[in-house]
Amino acid sequence: MRTYDLTPFYRSTVGFDRLFNLLDQATSDGSPGYPPYNIERTGENAYRITVAVSGFGKDDLAIVAKENTLTIKGDKAANENGKAKSEVLYRGIAARAFERSFQLADHVVVKNASLENGLLHVDLEREIPEAKKPRSIPIATSAQGSQQQPVIEGSADKAAA
Repeated sequence: MRTYDLTPFYRSTVGFDRLFNLLDQATSDGSPGYPPYNIERTGENAYRITVAVSGFGKDDLAIVAKENTLTIKGDKAANENGKAKSEVLYRGIAARAFERSFQLADHVVVKNASLENGLLHVDLEREIPEAKKPRSIPIATSAQGSQQQPVIEGSADKAAA
């Protein structure tokens, strides 16, 4: 089992304690590795989670996004849609039920989900509200500040009178 020591990150970051606590929980919960998945960054604010769900159809999968948690559940029908019962001599393709949860950061929303070639792709996007986006602040020097008085809209006529 792989373990990661996140202690160096605690020293060099401020305000990300919750993020690192979530990473510690995710790596130490001992959850099984089924089904395998990838998390990719597809753009500046776009991400994709790819889960290997071979043997599962669209009707066997459920994706639920609630608050900051994305949950993917898979439950394979035991009867295989009425196919004739056959005796399996060796089962190498796992089709057992699973539930995989992902903690999402604030302002991350699920945009799309698609199933192709046994891979479930869930596209995510971080939508930052205008109030949270960075904005540039002009810097005034003391010489400029004493010569020019700031004009407030609607009060220029009153100041001239």
